Amino acid sequence: MDPHLLRTFTAVARLGSFSAAARELGYTQSAVSQHIAALEADLGVELLGRRPVAPTEAGARLLDHAGPLLTRLAAARADVARVARTPGARLAVGATALACGAATSRAIAGVRAALPRAEVSVRLIGRSAVVRGVAEGDFDLGLVDGAVAPTDPLHLPEAEGLAVRAAGEEPLAVLLPPGHPLAGRPGLSLPDLTDALWLDAPAAAVPLPDLRAAAPGGYPAALRYEGADTRVLRHLVAAGHGLAVLPVSAAPRSAVPLTGPRLVHHVEAVLRPSPPAAVTLFLDALPEADPVR
Repeated sequence: MDPHLLRTFTAVARLGSFSAAARELGYTQSAVSQHIAALEADLGVELLGRRPVAPTEAGARLLDHAGPLLTRLAAARADVARVARTPGARLAVGATALACGAATSRAIAGVRAALPRAEVSVRLIGRSAVVRGVAEGDFDLGLVDGAVAPTDPLHLPEAEGLAVRAAGEEPLAVLLPPGHPLAGRPGLSLPDLTDALWLDAPAAAVPLPDLRAAAPGGYPAALRYEGADTRVLRHLVAAGHGLAVLPVSAAPRSAVPLTGPRLVHHVEAVLRPSPPAAVTLFLDALPEADPVR
């Protein structure tokens, strides 16, 4: 399959429109139609219904494969470009906000001590963007976090073809406003809080989908916070806008430990199979853990 045709197909399927895909890709609508027709002819099956524009059953199956295929092609291109440039030492880290804790800072310090002229950078972005950035060569190392059962890995289907290893694990705690009737308890259970009002803060706290997966329930959101600053999150909780869950290292002392179900804040490092020396130094500074996949 021609990757150019595959990119066009995924754009049309995602946008549900030939004209919108043409605008996004910088093609004419006629060229987009020709790309789809050529791909369908190559595979011998209709991939998109036209009224409305939506994947057929075969098209939906192709979409399952398209993301990893295009990601690996981008990774191959990035690797070849890096070899051609023969860059100096670099450690570009892409991370979710809560994945950057004290252990991360110490590991970066170790890299800078060993490679004092290395170019080191840290960028906070969303989980899927971290993994994509590693695959495409924008980052040398990705750090992602989430709430899972102890010893369980994070669900990262987009990391196919990359190496993933455990990089940290700690308990969780619930942030409550002052005077909350549950404040001061020795522990709290998620099933008792599913009907409480929550903050929808996917970058600054444990995302609500992680909580719903662990203990099904509504978790109604009173307010959505798009930032990654946990200080802002604490102010919002203190003002009564909703509850939030944080790893204990990022939570205030007034936070109540989460005791049920058994959940931990888990951090994983995502890297290419043959990482540069700076990444190896970084990983060596973290608690030892076998690759999880």
